[in-house]
Amino acid sequence: MRTLLDLILPQDCAGCGRCGVGWCADCAESLAGQPFRVWPRADPGVPCWALGRYAGPRRRAVVAVKEQHRRELAAPLGRELARGLAALRTPRRPLVLVPAPARRAAIRQRGGDPVGRVARVAASLLSDCAVAPVLRMGPGVRDSVGLRPEQRRRNLAGRIVAPTGSLPTALRHPEAEVVLVDDVLTTGATASESVRALTGATVHVRAVVVTCAA
Repeated sequence: MRTLLDLILPQDCAGCGRCGVGWCADCAESLAGQPFRVWPRADPGVPCWALGRYAGPRRRAVVAVKEQHRRELAAPLGRELARGLAALRTPRRPLVLVPAPARRAAIRQRGGDPVGRVARVAASLLSDCAVAPVLRMGPGVRDSVGLRPEQRRRNLAGRIVAPTGSLPTALRHPEAEVVLVDDVLTTGATASESVRALTGATVHVRAVVVTCAA
């Protein structure tokens, strides 16, 4: 039975627009699948895995989380990320998820960090898994929308930083599998700079896992 709020402000499925539900069963089923390898133009030097293509309900869900403040979609996207990570991780080793960074202005506009939110949902569903949001974007980074691959690379070059002092306990574990997670992998510029920053902080990154490959 629909609530009074639903009648006043009907909620549409972010994936297909169906009225009355934020994320319908059909769109949830469309997220199911196995991770697959991708090779971005800017090679981060570690294996990159995607959970799906940047199209259809998956694309619309990612856009809705980022641009329409649909926070409830972190749950289905986080469940899918957890399934993908469970298929890729090494058994009996701790897993640490490092969310890719975003510009401070974008985080403010979105009311928080969508990638970090999805990572926290995934970590809550996995055993021995932690989230370490240690990466930051420095000043001067432009919005990457509309930039060509080389412009994206120059835009981020040297502007993603990781702490040079003490690291979170999870990242100091000698057997930890560190995975960089992001929503969309396009050229690989963000992933490459993120891996570079983590490597400079003596953190060994095992892989990059993204919700969508563009």
